[in-house]
Amino acid sequence: MAFNGAKASEFIAVNPYDFILLDIGLPDANGLDLIPEIHQHNADAYIIIITARGELADKVSGFNLGADDYLPKPFSLIELHLRLQAITRRKFGHNQFLIEFGGFSIDTKARSFQFKDTFIDLTKKEYDLLSYLVMNKNRVLDRMQLTEHIWGAFFEDDFDSNYIDVHIKNIRKKMLPFDESNWIRTIRGVGYKFEAPQ
Repeated sequence: MAFNGAKASEFIAVNPYDFILLDIGLPDANGLDLIPEIHQHNADAYIIIITARGELADKVSGFNLGADDYLPKPFSLIELHLRLQAITRRKFGHNQFLIEFGGFSIDTKARSFQFKDTFIDLTKKEYDLLSYLVMNKNRVLDRMQLTEHIWGAFFEDDFDSNYIDVHIKNIRKKMLPFDESNWIRTIRGVGYKFEAPQ
């Protein structure tokens, strides 16, 4: 989460995002000015503008610059959740809960993973890690990003990032009997990327 325009620019340049909630009223910038920057670094990101200002000109400017939705303050978390669900349906297809690749499928509602009709048993951490990689297909995710997603932002200072490597190894091992392709690429010195095998 960024609380000013400078920090937002920094995050946008180095992190991949599926959704971005963009406040127009940043203390040091007009949030609308960040939209071209977002599209430059995160071309597929969906942008929801949030603002206390309800002026039509702001809405028009936001949509013209490439925003996907507009949410005036104050708003309820239920409304935000419903809008994110609608965007997810458009992004991933009619069944927003099912993500398919090769013969594999992830059901994000049931939190299950299977190859065709065979269910593959994953631990909670393995499931969270695999689904996060799949939903960020073709993006390199470093170990810090993966660690923060799986364990939260407040992990211990002495946390061993090799835990990520262990979980990746276990996921690959469980996928191997069904498909020998390497869906999860190791990006040496950085992290991992999920992509279709070459």
